Amino acid sequence: MGWVYLLVASLFEVGFTFSLSKAKDAFAPYNYYWYIFFGVCIISSMLLLIKATQTIPMGTAYAVWTGIGAAGTVLLGILVFKEPASVMRIFFIITLILSVIGLKAVSH
Repeated sequence: MGWVYLLVASLFEVGFTFSLSKAKDAFAPYNYYWYIFFGVCIISSMLLLIKATQTIPMGTAYAVWTGIGAAGTVLLGILVFKEPASVMRIFFIITLILSVIGLKAVSH
């Protein structure tokens, strides 16, 4: 169950970085809704990360959390915010995801 908590925590991490990008582009009062969403996401992400570390080693959990969050944020940037999708960016996202899978495979 710890891995499920960790996956959801990572998705909330993507949510709080996404909300920051949306908030900077929104006008008042709509930007405040994005800041509220940011707060909900960051609190949820931290609580789920804490829960996940009760069964997963801290170093592994943190590396997986940041890896999924970073890869998800980059993919969201490419798909939603039209950031460049160069071959090298895609290559390194794939290596990051493979590293996360590798950590999962060797964790006890």
